[in-house]
Amino acid sequence: MYFCPQCSNLLLVQSDGSQQQFYCQTCPYVYIVVKTIVQRRTLESKETDDVLGGDEAWANVDSTEASCPRCEHSRAYYMQIQTRSADEPMTTFYKCCELKCGWQWKE
Repeated sequence: MYFCPQCSNLLLVQSDGSQQQFYCQTCPYVYIVVKTIVQRRTLESKETDDVLGGDEAWANVDSTEASCPRCEHSRAYYMQIQTRSADEPMTTFYKCCELKCGWQWKE
């Protein structure tokens, strides 16, 4: 993405058949492209917190009969949390009891 040096708006690409150019929609700025322009950036992922409390939140929860969508194991840990307003039902979070799987989902 390139921005106009005069008004700082996003430049758009226009092709006239033989040449391409960047142009601004709000001012008369035009930049004729004379060579291939390539820029690559790898974005860094920021670390996110587990909103359910991590492994400590699952330490003292009960298990129930629920089929895991990933491994089809028949039991899962569950907890209910009020995630919406008070007049909405609680959200049930599940975690597969199979140690190798550990998949988490919600209903």
